[in-house]
Amino acid sequence: MPKIALVTGAGSGIGAAAALELARGGFDLVLAGRRPGPLEDVAGEVRALGREALCVPTDVTDEAQVEALFAATVARFGRLDLLFNNAGLFARGVEIDALPVEEWRRSVDVNLTGAFLCARAAWGLMKRQDPKGGRIVNNGSISAQTPRPNSAPYTATKHAITGLTKALALDGRAHDIAVGQIDIGNAETEMLRALNAARADAPGAPPPQPTMDVVHAARAVAHMASLPLDANVLFMTVMATKMPFVGRG
Repeated sequence: MPKIALVTGAGSGIGAAAALELARGGFDLVLAGRRPGPLEDVAGEVRALGREALCVPTDVTDEAQVEALFAATVARFGRLDLLFNNAGLFARGVEIDALPVEEWRRSVDVNLTGAFLCARAAWGLMKRQDPKGGRIVNNGSISAQTPRPNSAPYTATKHAITGLTKALALDGRAHDIAVGQIDIGNAETEMLRALNAARADAPGAPPPQPTMDVVHAARAVAHMASLPLDANVLFMTVMATKMPFVGRG
């Protein structure tokens, strides 16, 4: 019986790349994201690899839409083995006194509350299904460890994801639910390209940072997903080797 993976933010970037690597590893996919067109594009690539794909356009900040996403998953596949909690956004890179409160709230809604709502729904399903259990992988980001300049909303929400991961990893033991976090640094995605472009336009901005192919991040997610439930990668950092993260350089 194939395993079932649900990926949020699956229409582009890390989510799309991870969905394809999971398909190569034998998973059938539920693809969630706000834009139907990109989801269908990824679904076509998944099907070309011989796996099934269900597209469910979803705003992860909306509780009713998240509940509908997991109901659609059960209706189609009957169970869920993996949630990759990947959906996220990066607020404008400005100092905190120039950041509108609504942009802060939007970051919290997407990056933190969205992850909570999806984990909550996956948790209930994994507890009830037979055989019970499953895995949740949260996308933490390098910013879950160390901030970029002018990134208070993103950094705060990603640090909170670390707390969520630890709490769920502890509580999941009773239900055979393994929970881990992947912190990804400078994978070449649309979001990173937009961030680098915005920084390049800022006065005195540093040069663009080294990047890595997003497939390496996707393969790391697939490795975490491939483990049996009695083994868990609690935290993993995968990053461009030459990015300015460890010490001075």
